[in-house]
Amino acid sequence: MTIQEEQLKQDELIRLGADAEHLLDNPAFNSTINNLVDQAFQSFCNSKPEQTTERERSHQHYRALVDIVSTLQQRVSVRDQITANDNTSQEE
Repeated sequence: MTIQEEQLKQDELIRLGADAEHLLDNPAFNSTINNLVDQAFQSFCNSKPEQTTERERSHQHYRALVDIVSTLQQRVSVRDQITANDNTSQEE
């Protein structure tokens, strides 16, 4: 990978991190995710023991929501790490 390609990749990761942070800071996004998590949890808890399929679907829904938020948080962390490394390199 050339230096230019590496820089383009880092620029894209920084942009993805900024976009992810924007979503995570958005109250409408957070309230929507929180409501969906609550619904999935309630559905899971209110299912009867014989409702295995419904309970598993609720759990999968919950896990998908958690995975979305975790992925967004990871993108922000990657952006922050790239930015920190760039700042360190410029100071040297």
